[in-house]
Amino acid sequence: MSEASGGFDLHHVEQELDVWGLLGKTWDLGGSLGPIPLELNVKTLLMTWITMLLVILFLMAATRNLSLRKPGKLQVVVELLHDFLKGLAFDNIGARKAAPLMALILTLFIYLLFSNLWGLVPTMSSSTADLNTTIGMALIVFLLLWYQGFKYKGGGHLKHFIKPFPVFLPINLVEEVARPVTLAFRLYGNIYAGEVLIAVLLGLLGFGSFLPSVIWLAFSIFVGFIQAFIFTMLTIAYVSSVVAEHH
Repeated sequence: MSEASGGFDLHHVEQELDVWGLLGKTWDLGGSLGPIPLELNVKTLLMTWITMLLVILFLMAATRNLSLRKPGKLQVVVELLHDFLKGLAFDNIGARKAAPLMALILTLFIYLLFSNLWGLVPTMSSSTADLNTTIGMALIVFLLLWYQGFKYKGGGHLKHFIKPFPVFLPINLVEEVARPVTLAFRLYGNIYAGEVLIAVLLGLLGFGSFLPSVIWLAFSIFVGFIQAFIFTMLTIAYVSSVVAEHH
């Protein structure tokens, strides 16, 4: 969020919210990839580490003292979430092929949800509001699709590029590239737009106003849940299309 917008200075709002002094700070890795310098965004990196720590603590708390007769509240939440995602995965991919992926699917959704909602905490931001993060996650899904394709079809996985006819090869190649690109940009665009909107509201209505806080919470909770679900659901759908007997 570095551009001026509307009748006020958006960059000034960003600076007011940057109480930790992380805005624009990078760690230089001492190299470059062509014209692009190799450096890490300090704020995104710290937000990612914090989100990962929160996910670990949440799951440890939920799975500690597991009980069938008297489960704790967190255990119930995780079990309901697991059963919901399990139903989606089993219906689309099939029980035999989806079962080994459940740990990944559940972790993916919880991490995205925590990351998206972390922007609710004042002075913090979502790591998924950085395109580098969403591209990385989309590439993980892209590699997963190829792994699943070769695992269940071997070299036959490559045949889908020339289906239904060889003349469709360029279209199928574009579709293959479009999957990770759309995954990355959809998640990044929605979360980043949400943070921009928050800054705009704070700039227009003031930092001490009650209304921006309410809008902030409602909008971010809605967007956070929806985007985590869409990313996870599309991952399931893409895996389903790759491992299906006929696609």
